[in-house]
Amino acid sequence: MTTNRDILRLAIPSILANITIPLVGIVDTAIVGHLSDAAAIGGIAIGTMLFDLLYWNFGFLRIGTSGLTAQAYGSSQNTGFGFQLSAECRKILTQSLTIALLAAFFLWLIQWVFVTAVLAVVPCSEAVANVARQYFFVRIWAAPATLMLFAMKGWFIGMQDTKSPMAVDILVNAVNMLGSYFLAVHTSLGVVGVAWGTLIAQYSGLLLAFCILVFKYGIVYIGLREIMAAMRWPEMKRMMLLNGNLFVRSLCFMVVYVGFTSLASTYGDTELAVSSVLMKLFMFFSFFIDGFAYAGEALVGKAVGEKTNGHMDEWMNHKSSIQPVVRLLFTWSIGVGLLFTALYAVLGDECLELMTNDADVLSATEHYLGWLIAMPIVSALAFMWDGIYVGATAGVQIRNAMIWAAVGFVAAYIATYRFCGAQALYIAYFAHLFARVIYLSIQWKKI
Repeated sequence: MTTNRDILRLAIPSILANITIPLVGIVDTAIVGHLSDAAAIGGIAIGTMLFDLLYWNFGFLRIGTSGLTAQAYGSSQNTGFGFQLSAECRKILTQSLTIALLAAFFLWLIQWVFVTAVLAVVPCSEAVANVARQYFFVRIWAAPATLMLFAMKGWFIGMQDTKSPMAVDILVNAVNMLGSYFLAVHTSLGVVGVAWGTLIAQYSGLLLAFCILVFKYGIVYIGLREIMAAMRWPEMKRMMLLNGNLFVRSLCFMVVYVGFTSLASTYGDTELAVSSVLMKLFMFFSFFIDGFAYAGEALVGKAVGEKTNGHMDEWMNHKSSIQPVVRLLFTWSIGVGLLFTALYAVLGDECLELMTNDADVLSATEHYLGWLIAMPIVSALAFMWDGIYVGATAGVQIRNAMIWAAVGFVAAYIATYRFCGAQALYIAYFAHLFARVIYLSIQWKKI
């Protein structure tokens, strides 16, 4: 039976790892800001955006692997055959790592075409574009490490182990900060040293992850014959179908998040700055709720596996025995949401002042403080449903929820922007959250 201790054991390491993530961006910006001019700062920002566009679409490597592994783990726990668990989970890891490597090689092949195409449509000066290209063509060589780490993080979470990805994330972020500083400040690389620091950090994390596989899980070697067997279509069908649905989900997320920033820019520099500040505070909350969503992936996947022995056509018949896990997860996610709602209600102005001291931006942000206060509880529900459905590997429902969310975002903006001005951005953003919550709640009730 799942307990509060089980949830916290999985959630807290993920939260601690997530908190280190924004430090990397802050340090990178500070390094470049002290070494060079505005063109360099803008170039690094554009270069980082290029990788956000690339890697966002490969999020299925973590999400899909997490749900499938958790179910394999739960199924083996139910039957009592530990070696069967090892064989099934090893197969999922092999499949996911192989897909990650193939995807990385594909990114290497299209790197020049991709960066040229994006920079052709992104409005920036030639000086900014040159720095972005230098940054991109160094960091792209970390693609295998980055994508394999996506897969391994998902696998660790599915194995009910969030301490291992926490250790990897903390190492990656620490090496990134220290390496970027040393290479940018103390070598002739200059601002491009930031890219080299990131590259070294990614491979450092990959090395630690492999060490964990060897010493904690006994996976010393994955042979070519094992890879070929795992990659046969009958073995891959379920993973590929799930990953396909998750890929569509990622594209719909891009519609919302890229659309939000792009539309904000049409209202002028002040409104763009306001949207950036508020989104940073939105993201700060997500670092906490994501930890509980990861716990949901692991625990629901394990519960489904225990009840179905891995046969997903049976899991819906056992929903009643999984409901206590779901209720406990929602109790924690709603509690975290209410805590941050109270925090932003009481200290909202102070939080905004930590992000900027620009009087115009602070004055404009006051008009949107209500959205900041309302956001945690609504997004907590959306994030937790995502984690639960990922654990259930319900790819079709996850995909459809995000399609409706993207439609809701676009429709809400079109319906309100003439009357509400920039407020329409936040109406649209909340419409996408509500669409996810409502759709996934209805689907859970149906099944």
